[in-house]
Amino acid sequence: MAVMSSNGNGMIQFGLFEVDRRAGELRRSGTRVKLQEQPFQILSLLLERPGEVVTREELQGRLWPADTFVDFDHSLNAAVRRLRDALGDSAENPRFVETVARRGYRFLAPVHGLAPAVDAEISVPRPHPARRLWIAAAAGALVLVGLSVGLFVGKRGSLPLAPTPPITERRLTANPSTYPVRTGALSGDGKYLAFSDDTGFYLRQVDTGETHPLALPEGFKATPVCWLPDGSHLLVTSAVGPERQSGLWQISTIGGSPRKLSDDGREAAVSPDGSQIVFLKGAASSQELWLMRADGDQPRKLAGELGDLFRSPVWSVDGKQIAFLRGVYHPGEYGVEPQIEILDLASNVRKVVMSHARFGPALAWTKDRLVYVLDELPPSQNDSNVWSVRIDPRAQNLVGTATRLTAGPGRVQYLSSTIDGRRLAYVKQGWQPDVYVARIESNGSKLRAPRLLTLDERQDLPWAWTPDSKQVLFGSDRDGSFHIFRQSPGQTTPELLVGGKEQSMLPRLTPDGKEIVFFQYWPGFEQAQSVRMLRIPLAGGPPELVLEGHGFTNLQCARLPSTLCLYSQVDQKRLVFFSFDPRRGKGQEVAHIDDDLPYAFNWSLSPDGSTLALAKASKLDLSVVPDIRLLSLRDHSERTIRLKEWPKVSSIDWAADGRSLWVSSSTNTGTNALLNVDLQGRARPVWEQTKMEVGWAIPSPDGRYLALWQASGDSNVWMIENF
Repeated sequence: MAVMSSNGNGMIQFGLFEVDRRAGELRRSGTRVKLQEQPFQILSLLLERPGEVVTREELQGRLWPADTFVDFDHSLNAAVRRLRDALGDSAENPRFVETVARRGYRFLAPVHGLAPAVDAEISVPRPHPARRLWIAAAAGALVLVGLSVGLFVGKRGSLPLAPTPPITERRLTANPSTYPVRTGALSGDGKYLAFSDDTGFYLRQVDTGETHPLALPEGFKATPVCWLPDGSHLLVTSAVGPERQSGLWQISTIGGSPRKLSDDGREAAVSPDGSQIVFLKGAASSQELWLMRADGDQPRKLAGELGDLFRSPVWSVDGKQIAFLRGVYHPGEYGVEPQIEILDLASNVRKVVMSHARFGPALAWTKDRLVYVLDELPPSQNDSNVWSVRIDPRAQNLVGTATRLTAGPGRVQYLSSTIDGRRLAYVKQGWQPDVYVARIESNGSKLRAPRLLTLDERQDLPWAWTPDSKQVLFGSDRDGSFHIFRQSPGQTTPELLVGGKEQSMLPRLTPDGKEIVFFQYWPGFEQAQSVRMLRIPLAGGPPELVLEGHGFTNLQCARLPSTLCLYSQVDQKRLVFFSFDPRRGKGQEVAHIDDDLPYAFNWSLSPDGSTLALAKASKLDLSVVPDIRLLSLRDHSERTIRLKEWPKVSSIDWAADGRSLWVSSSTNTGTNALLNVDLQGRARPVWEQTKMEVGWAIPSPDGRYLALWQASGDSNVWMIENF
């Protein structure tokens, strides 16, 4: 653990917070947080001894002199409660301040002084344009289920949890938010870390911090996957060729040309003897588990059916078994069923060893332990941490209770362990989607620089505007569950429209603009539970049921004089469009599309209700041609718009005048863009980014503004030892 006074200036950092001991201030991301004297003194004492129990008696001695007469227990409890409120922490699911029953309190998160000696900064050269793959992966998971839920959110599960041990974490990289680390891989002996960012590919000596770029051929932008047992070669992914499909390659740390092993592959692991490689293939929406020799020969499929979502295959120590995460997407349902499975290679028998609703996307297998990631509970639902549990590999059974290994803000995305299991590295990301507002200029050919609307550090997603074009309607999980808010660009805090224990999303205006309709569902996405469509007056009031069912993916209404409202529903391999009346409920089918992956479609209804624009998200299916289909709801004719210079489509929304479309797209060189596409197919980029993900754009009814979904954040590699 870092010593509190290591930099001599009284500045301490943990997560997004800084403590200035001299000024007696707590700051979050540079903004002062109001905190009274006694809670601040408690925080100071806890920070002096991170990971250790500070007794109630010690706190009493610090806060109250011996001759002070107070109700000590009540006063201390109140002061700790105020401290937790300031940190956004909770006693039930602590990230920072843990209660140790009948003894005192313990500070959980990693603590760092701000001196250069604590976290040596990496020398970052000038950037090359490259796509922020870590953001793209998260955005793909949001698009996948249509309502911004993560990849492994699904069926409820249970797992016995042991008390949290003292946490010691060490940050291995210190990249700024402008150059996030994509992935990191720890060598088998724990001496080196391979990592990449937008500026290049690097090797870092773990113990000294010395970092050197690894020379690779021009145009070969590699992302590390894992080390080979010889310690001098790495498996990497790199998208090369005209299709820019991700392939698996082997590179040497001492130079030479990369060697391709597979045209399609990612998230690979090399067997302990170095003879075989297990890896994933397929689009983000439907994947397969494959095995091949270390030289790329004799590839064969091990598992994978339509709708399977695999992550993070890893080997047992003896090389006889493979563990992996598998999420099963059920057409017509939100979310997936997440579970850890083990495949015995000799018998080809698979066994589910653990399931949990909050599994994250990474695994490691260290001797007799499975290491995995769990998402935190509200109010820390945007964070995840690392856990481990003992396993008997012969019986494929778990032994004992799970142990928490880390505690802190951010999402863990990749795990990488040494052969002896004494060191574990992981990438922790602070990815965050926000709502921005931008003014449209020059007849839709230009945008003023977007301005941030939502000032919190939660997930915020825009869906509509009020009829007067003055406020944005958006979904946010700022109070735990996703709820619906309204906010004008001049406001600093939003107004809650729909709250409660349920998840509420996708608010849309009714044709007359007097009400909103939205989807509501229970947390956990139980398959037996239906999704409800509700309506509520825009001015507020109790919601009323419109209809309910399974497999809803989107809803929209036209504007008067049209009274058409549509919702879409997945039914096996078909996406069906139904009309509905906000007061009378379900109408009739107006159109349908047959496709193996119907949930991958994005659609938008024109303001006059005459035309349906559809596109299949190419992030979810790499074989998709980025065509936009325009389906007339009057005569059922259809025509296609092809985006020639923009090979990927993420989302589409009609412009307010119905004469063009707002399309989020990207290039093969890593540029994310918002396009204005007219009905003849001419695409004009109006906002381009290389450091942020551009999600979708919702136009105001008067056509003067856009509410934009954009994501930003940071990503670095951390390590724990002797876990």
